[in-house]
Amino acid sequence: MNNDAQPPAVAGVPSSSSSAFSFISKGWREVRDSADADLQLMRDRANSFKNMTASFDRELENLINSATPPFSVPPIRQSSEIEFMKKFHPKISEFRRVYSAPEIRRKVMEKWGPRANLGIDLSRIRSSIAAEVYGIEEEEDVEENIEFNKVREGRSERRNEDGQFGDWEPIRALKTRLREFEKKNSKVAIFAGFKNNEFVEKVKSSLKSICKEPQESKEVPPLDVPELLAVLLRQSGLFLDQLGIRRNICDKIVESLCSKRKNQLVLRSLTAGELSAANLDKINDELDLRIASVIQSTGHCSEGVGSWTDLMKPDLTDVKRHVAIVTTASLPWMTGTAVNPLFRAAYLAKSEKQKVTLLVPWLCRSDQELVYPNNLTFGSPEEQENYIRNWLEERVGFKADFRISFYPGKFSRERRSIIPAGDTSQFIPSKDADIAILEEPEHLNWYHHGKRWTDKFNHVVGIVHTNYLEYIKREKNGALQAFFVKHINNLVTRAHCHKVLRLSAATQDMPKSVICNVHGVNPKFLKIGEKVAEERELGQQAFSKGAYFLGKMVWAKGYKELIDLLAKHKNDLDGFKLDVYGNGEDAHEVQSTAKRLDLNLNFLKGRDHADDSLHGYKIFINPSVSDVLCTATAEALAMGKFVVCADHPSNEFFRSFPNCLTYKTPEDFVLKVKEALENEPQPLTPEQRYNLSWEAATKRFIEYSELDRLLNNEHNGPTSRKPNGKIISRSVSMPSLSDMVDGGIAFAHYCLTGNEFLRLCTGAIPGTRDYGKQHCKDLHLLAPQVENPIYGW
Repeated sequence: MNNDAQPPAVAGVPSSSSSAFSFISKGWREVRDSADADLQLMRDRANSFKNMTASFDRELENLINSATPPFSVPPIRQSSEIEFMKKFHPKISEFRRVYSAPEIRRKVMEKWGPRANLGIDLSRIRSSIAAEVYGIEEEEDVEENIEFNKVREGRSERRNEDGQFGDWEPIRALKTRLREFEKKNSKVAIFAGFKNNEFVEKVKSSLKSICKEPQESKEVPPLDVPELLAVLLRQSGLFLDQLGIRRNICDKIVESLCSKRKNQLVLRSLTAGELSAANLDKINDELDLRIASVIQSTGHCSEGVGSWTDLMKPDLTDVKRHVAIVTTASLPWMTGTAVNPLFRAAYLAKSEKQKVTLLVPWLCRSDQELVYPNNLTFGSPEEQENYIRNWLEERVGFKADFRISFYPGKFSRERRSIIPAGDTSQFIPSKDADIAILEEPEHLNWYHHGKRWTDKFNHVVGIVHTNYLEYIKREKNGALQAFFVKHINNLVTRAHCHKVLRLSAATQDMPKSVICNVHGVNPKFLKIGEKVAEERELGQQAFSKGAYFLGKMVWAKGYKELIDLLAKHKNDLDGFKLDVYGNGEDAHEVQSTAKRLDLNLNFLKGRDHADDSLHGYKIFINPSVSDVLCTATAEALAMGKFVVCADHPSNEFFRSFPNCLTYKTPEDFVLKVKEALENEPQPLTPEQRYNLSWEAATKRFIEYSELDRLLNNEHNGPTSRKPNGKIISRSVSMPSLSDMVDGGIAFAHYCLTGNEFLRLCTGAIPGTRDYGKQHCKDLHLLAPQVENPIYGW
């Protein structure tokens, strides 16, 4: 027999009637199952209430047992206390029996149906206790004075119709016994120094603290219109500064807005007159405290989280901070952006207060042959890393404990610099993305198409090395190009940096920037200077040679100025010979020009400034006005030599040294050269040697970049203090107008750099939006299509 066969139709009944019966039967089973589930839920809730009352009985028994002191107590007090508890205990038992009686389920079912919620209206217990605390006799007064029962008004009225639900005999008995207990035993001590009335008062105060709603938040008025305008104006300072509105004007407007506030809960009006720094700080502190009070009164607490992107940043509260230094060049290319970041990484790691990673560009073999001197190339990043570490340890004299990583880069012949390929920020793991130091931030971000640095890192510091505007002005249509590059540099540094350090005033003025020399001198040069001083003290001749110049042989590195000066005053400097050390793209043209003008210049191959062959020179000539801060000038001063340089902002740091001779005119240049030839340099003092050292440069860098508070783990959210001493966490989750503008600039830059046509129009190297196959092979990277897949149909 087939079990799947349909049953025969009943005679006289259509076949569709069997389907109807099946549907009715199925519906009845669902109703029955639902009713059983509701009844089971009611049983569970009743059992839960039984357990609760049983637990309450046990707590009362423990209270009775613990009420007996471990030492002798007057018999009257002990008996009265136990008597009170005995009288109260049956009421609780009765309370439990009433609510656990079987007939209560039937009454609930009859009155409110199977879906009724079998529970106790505990808010009435709280109302009764609150009435006792506040001394209110009638329940109606409780309802008027304490807003605890607004939500349950409808349900409580229905339950009051039933006598068992409206008669709260245990609570009333509790109030009566509590009053009698307080009246009879107000002068009898339970424990030493602790009386009954004190006990009852403490119970009342505890109940009052539970039942009373917090009133502090209601005392803080919202921000009024002048305060909102003051906050908006203060947050827009950088943006208004770009529009030409001076900062002191904004400060005066903020002062006037704050002083006009009529409500004096937090802010106090300041006396009219000139706005001093103390008054301005006072205004800002009080305004911050006012904002923090209003935000806290709303219940919001951000704990220093700036935006949703900050949630992706690592929590580094209890671990060592991590500093990532990203630069645009690497050894063996002897350029400032290769050498100085390397020393910075070594001396930051030397303190062992933070972990350090140096991120340098990796060039393919074809680009290495164009950039690195003496046909030096590397087959793998490990080989280049070993070369870098050996070079560094030979000069600093200690083993620096920091990590070296590589990112893909390509060499641009037109710009004679290395351009990053792909998103450079992705080569710093997210777990280490704490503090970023961008050496040449404008250079790194011209064509940066990737994650915003300030979104990935907690603090980003940019260090401006190069005066690109000076170089660009020397090219064709240089003035027009310099105009666009100036504004592009401002935009990219503003979008990707929290702080910008300019080595000298020779660089363009950028947003969020300060001027400070954060470069030091290789310790090897300071040791050479000490040796020269010792030889002079012994009466030996320290310098046996005349003057020299050292630098990359390109016109912009000072060669044009040097040839012009020597050609103009060839007769005044008759017999003056200058040795020139350098290699570069313009070497042939420079040498042919000097030969054509019949200048007394001796051209030699470039070499390390610490080479022994350079120690005997007494004068270093540097006429360059394109440098931001010439490293070779600092090295020459450290070796105890005379330095003849132009009176230019790039040399401002060196003017305090007596061996630095600056000139303003070509005639003055001749006088300074003759002065250096006729005299001997002065030995450096200990203070001057320290100012040139990398220890002093690192200290200046930490101070001016605001890393001192970060490296000391003072990176929690800012706080304010109320007049009563209470600490309030300031909320910074609302970005300022300036931050929103910076975010918009970063987003627009990201969109523009994602278009290959626009990249090529602005001079980018083709194929640098992502790294290529050779970089994938050399650095063992996934292909860009695999690393950043595009999902779609």
